[in-house]
Parts: sequence; structure tokens; C-alpha cells
Amino acid sequence: MTDQITTPFGAHSTASEVIAGVDLAGKRAIVTGAASGIGVETARALAVAGAEVTLAVRNPTAGQAVAADIIASTGNPAVSVAVLDLADQGSVASFVAGWSGPLDILVANAGVMATPEQRTAEGWEMQFATNHLGHFALITGLHGALVQAGRARVVVVSSVGHVNGEVLFDDLDFTEQPYDPWAAYAQSKTANILFAVQAARLWARDHIMVNALNPGRIWATGLGRHMETPPSAFDPKGGTGTSEKSIEQGAATSVLLAASPLVDGVTGRYFEDCEEAVPYEPPVRRGVAAYALDPTKAARLWRVSTELVERARAVRSRP
Repeated sequence: MTDQITTPFGAHSTASEVIAGVDLAGKRAIVTGAASGIGVETARALAVAGAEVTLAVRNPTAGQAVAADIIASTGNPAVSVAVLDLADQGSVASFVAGWSGPLDILVANAGVMATPEQRTAEGWEMQFATNHLGHFALITGLHGALVQAGRARVVVVSSVGHVNGEVLFDDLDFTEQPYDPWAAYAQSKTANILFAVQAARLWARDHIMVNALNPGRIWATGLGRHMETPPSAFDPKGGTGTSEKSIEQGAATSVLLAASPLVDGVTGRYFEDCEEAVPYEPPVRRGVAAYALDPTKAARLWRVSTELVERARAVRSRP
């Protein structure tokens, strides 16, 4: 294993501390799920540094309110809103078709957690469809824009919840086994990391840097809205948790990977607390599971995801 990448920042660092001194003037960024939670603070930090930021959100009314707040707080008028529903492949395709010009930073931040059993129009399990397949279609669809930018960065927000389970290649949609909301969540978050591993390999020649991260435990967001009460350690299977972060602290690792010169050239890694994660060793809920970095599984997931997205596209194009 290569040496672990560390930075002067840590678990208690905030997005504003990480972005201090960084100049993103002339850069263009997209942050998905930027109408709430750490997406808002990620977008705000990028705007502070002078980037042109697009908030990609399901609810444009909420997005416009956030955009107005970011413009007022940063003095950067280049903050806009675009509709994106990651569970709807047609919405993803429309967003991609509506984008023109280079894209320097793409933060795949949006996500759902522990939802009741739901399926998309394609029959896909909702968490895998939203957290992974929606972002897969978005990021691959914008590959040309990332190439055009030169040295673009893609940041995928995963979770320590990935340690609860692998990608279930033989039953991605829980049609053969009873639906388990936490197993489905773990699968989707493992898929986020595997995506970064394979995208980093495939796109190295394009000078696109792709990394995944665990933002930490941040309960002051809407992510846990499907749970009656948040589990004390964010772990339905037991184990030792880590302390809760503020929203500003939760956004710090995303901002680091999106904009900091400290990680320029770094790709295909998984970070937490503003440094590269160590291997996961239970019961401590930190680090990255070996299966989430497995290049064979990453390549398999890419093939499967490509097939699913292309099949959905073919269905939509039928008269």
C-alpha cells in the first residue's frame, strides 16, 4: 500500500478553513444535493473561492433560496440552480444535455439513506438508483466537459456505512431476498467508492481526478429523515462510532478533495477527516473496507452500471 495521504486539516476542520487562500476564479463547479446539509456548505465554500457554482437539486424553490443565501454571504453572483432528480434517468439525461462548456469540479453529494422499499421506473432499488446509478449516469455523461476543463476533479460522497456490506451483484434490487434498508444503503455507498476506483483508472489519461469520502456523522441534515430516531453510532449492527460533526465540519473533506492544492494529482482514493482513510478494522467505525477498493469489483460494477443505464436510455428513446 502506498503511504497514507495526510493534510494539516482533521476531523474538526471546517469547509471555510480548508478553502482559505484557495483561488477558484474561472472554475466551474456542480454540487448535487446542494439545497440542504453539507451540500450547501460545500457549494458556499466553492463560491467563496470564486468558482461559478451550479446547485443541482430536486427542489428548485429550495435551491433558489440557498443560492440567494450563498450569493448574499459570499458576494459571488455566479451561483445558479438547475433541476436534477438522480432517481429519474430522464432528469439526469436532461441535465447533461443542458450543460455546455468545461466542468472543473463535480461534487456528487446528493443521497438518500435507509429508505423504505421503493423502486424507480426501471424497477431499480431506490438507494442504489439514487446514490450510485444516478451519479454514474451524470458523471459519465459529463465526461467530455470534465476533459475539456483539464485537470478536473470529481468528488463522490460515500459513507462509513459502506463497511456494513458489499455490492450484491447477484441481487442488486433485492428481488431475491427480503429488502433491508441498511444493506441497501451499504451497497450504494460501497458502489460510490468502487466508482471512484474505476473512474480514476479509466480517466487517468484524461487528467481527471476522482476520489470518494466519508463526511462523518452529521445529524443536522435531512439524510436521516426516514428514521424515527438516529442510531447513536450510525450503525444498526453495533460497533464503536465517532463523534458528531457540524455541517461545516462535515463539508470539509468534500471541499478539500474538490479544491485544495494539497491533494492535486491524487485520484482513486477514499478520504475521511481530511486525510486518506486507513484500512477498516472493526469494531471502530473508521477506515475503508478492502472490498470497496477492489479493482476487479470496481471494473465489474462499471460494466453492470453501464449496461443498466444504456438499457434505460434505450427504453426512453422508443417511440
